[in-house]
Amino acid sequence: MSHIHLDLDVLRSFSTGVAMGSFAQAADKLGRSTSAVSAQLKKLESQAGTALLRKAGRGLELTEAGHAMLAYAHRLLELNDEAVAAIRASDLQGVVRLGLPEDFGERVLPAVLGRFTRAHPRVQIQVSSGTSAQLLSQYEDGLLDLSVAWDLSTGTDIPSGTRVLTTLPLRWIGPASGQGVDMREQPWWSLVGDTAPSAALTDKDDQQPWRALPLVMLAEPCPLRGVVTQALNRHGLPWRNAFSSASLAASWSAVASGLGLAVRTSFGLPPHVRLIGSDEAPGLPVLPNMRLLLKTQSQQPQVLQLSQLLEQALNEAAQMD
Repeated sequence: MSHIHLDLDVLRSFSTGVAMGSFAQAADKLGRSTSAVSAQLKKLESQAGTALLRKAGRGLELTEAGHAMLAYAHRLLELNDEAVAAIRASDLQGVVRLGLPEDFGERVLPAVLGRFTRAHPRVQIQVSSGTSAQLLSQYEDGLLDLSVAWDLSTGTDIPSGTRVLTTLPLRWIGPASGQGVDMREQPWWSLVGDTAPSAALTDKDDQQPWRALPLVMLAEPCPLRGVVTQALNRHGLPWRNAFSSASLAASWSAVASGLGLAVRTSFGLPPHVRLIGSDEAPGLPVLPNMRLLLKTQSQQPQVLQLSQLLEQALNEAAQMD
C-alpha cells in the first residue's frame, strides 16, 4: 500500500483560508493566486478521498472530514514551524515583555509559552495580565514589547504596529447547567425571558429594585460597562449592579453562583458559565462586536517570533468559538 504524503504548503493554504473565512484573502496573504489555492484545495480533497468543504449560502463551511483535516493541519504546521524556528534561531536571546488579558491565561498562554521556550530556551518571557485598558496603558508607556487587547472601536483606521486578529460578538453569559441555579426562577427573568419587557413593566412589582436585571461587571475603567447599560436603557430594561470586581475570575464565580449576568465574547469562557441564546432570552438586547488586537512595534527577533506564535494560536482558538 502506497503512503499518501500531505503537502504542508497545501495544508497552510487550507488552514489560512478557514481562519480568514475566505480563500481569496488567504491567497492574497500567502502571495498566491486564487486559482493556485483552489488547485491546492482540490489536491487536498483528492488525497483525502472525500469533500472537505461544502457550500453554505454564499460561502463555504467545513464538512466533518474537513474539521478532522483542519485539526491535523494545525498540529502538522505547528510542529513544522516549531522545528524551523528552533533550527534557524536556536541561539536567540533576550527578553520579551508580553501583556495578555485574563481570558487567555489558561487557554492560550501555556501552549504558546511551551512552544516558544522549546525553540528559544535562552529567551526570557515576562508576562503581565490585566484588563485591556491596563495593558494598553502599559504598552503606550513602553513597559510592554507585545500586547493583546480587546477593543470596542468600530473605525477602520488601524494604528501603526496593530493587527486585528479577530472580531467576535459580545454575548450575554449566565451560569452553566449543573451549578444549581435556575435563571427562570429568578424574579427578573420575566423581563428578558418569556415576557416582553414592555408587558413586564406594566406591573408595579416590576419597578422594584429586586426585579431589575442584575449585572456582573468588571470594575472601572471597563468600557463594557457603558456599552451594556446603554443598550439596556435603550430597550427600557431596568438594571442594577449586582457585583463588581477587578478580577475576571471572580466575576465568573459570581455569575456561576447566580448573582447576575455578565457580558463578554465566547472566547475563553470557563466551564461553570455559558452563553445565553437569543431564543432563550429574547428580551435581552443584541450587543455590538469587539475586536481582538495584537500590538507591537518592536523589530527584535525574539519579539517577532513570539508575536507570530501568539497570532497563530489566537486565530486557531477563535475558530473553535
